[in-house]
Amino acid sequence: MCCGGTLRRGPLATVSGRIDEVTGRGGKTEHPLIPAWAWVLLEPYVDRRLEACGLANPSPRQTLEELARLWPDLSCTLMVQEPWMGTIRFKRLLRLRGDEMRPFFEDPEGFLRERFGGGKFKMNLHHGMNFVNTKNFKPEGPPRWQAVPELAEE
Repeated sequence: MCCGGTLRRGPLATVSGRIDEVTGRGGKTEHPLIPAWAWVLLEPYVDRRLEACGLANPSPRQTLEELARLWPDLSCTLMVQEPWMGTIRFKRLLRLRGDEMRPFFEDPEGFLRERFGGGKFKMNLHHGMNFVNTKNFKPEGPPRWQAVPELAEE
């Protein structure tokens, strides 16, 4: 279901000033839920869902309401590129859902470096079973991820 209901209290995003447009407040929001780099990945999906509901030109409020509806079912899977049988594969390390994603979104390279060290990482965003987008990261440091067991598929 999309585009229905009323705005839930809770997760909203600072998206190119859209919260300010919706709330009428000026200036920056102190604790944005979604940094600009992550919104760039989510915006096309949110826009497609709204368009499928007949909202080709949604208001900022409608965009934020849809994001709030999607948020609990959004997840990101963190993987690392590793050599495998003469080629490469992506080892699944961690899946974060909804609010669990906030620390990663705030500082993705720091989050990865602190938990897994350096390497070539890939983040896949999903909404339920739907693929949303992907982004690569390459923090420097020793590859501590090698000692981390692979996350089983769900």
